[in-house]
Amino acid sequence: MNNIFGILASIIFIAIVIISASFFEKAGKEASRKFIHIMLANWWFIAMMYFDNVFFAMLVPAIFILVNYLSYKNNIINVMEREDEDNKSLGTVYYALSLFILSIYSFGFLKDPVVGLCGVMVMGYGDGFAAIVGTSIKSPKYTIGKNTKTLAGTITMFCITLIIMSGYFLYYNTSYIVIKAILVSVLITIVEAISIKGTDNISVPLLTSLLAVLMV
Repeated sequence: MNNIFGILASIIFIAIVIISASFFEKAGKEASRKFIHIMLANWWFIAMMYFDNVFFAMLVPAIFILVNYLSYKNNIINVMEREDEDNKSLGTVYYALSLFILSIYSFGFLKDPVVGLCGVMVMGYGDGFAAIVGTSIKSPKYTIGKNTKTLAGTITMFCITLIIMSGYFLYYNTSYIVIKAILVSVLITIVEAISIKGTDNISVPLLTSLLAVLMV
């Protein structure tokens, strides 16, 4: 029964986030997009609270892979789509796909959703706030391939990842917590900087969770 409640709670939570995002549109479309990007990462806590079956855990992101793709093609959920057609990407689809893969990996194979939690939090909060800070604070810019990043955004990504991974390694009472957290944070920050067209929503969470397992 908890799994059914989990599905209902998930749908209600996602609906509230999307509706709430419309209040941020006054500050620009990117503000509403980043609000959704950050807040939807918290869905993982609902998953951890209710789901004890991998099928139910993967069902919600599976649905939103389809929903997000249809929205990308037809601009159904306007608050989370880019206005600039030249900069549009499948980032929202990759986001849901990452949640789907991590649900199977964490709830199914590992039966340890905390592993998926660190990857989702780094994607949601790290990448999300990096973009907000990077556009809000004047700082030097640099280019890697086709990506233009800001120093402020990169530092934000590193710091948030460091906090999350330090908490993860502390939770498992592993050795060399700070060293491991720094190594993961440096690598993930680099990966985020070089990922193009929204693919950081795949590369960042999956690599973060993989490193989390390997380094405990």
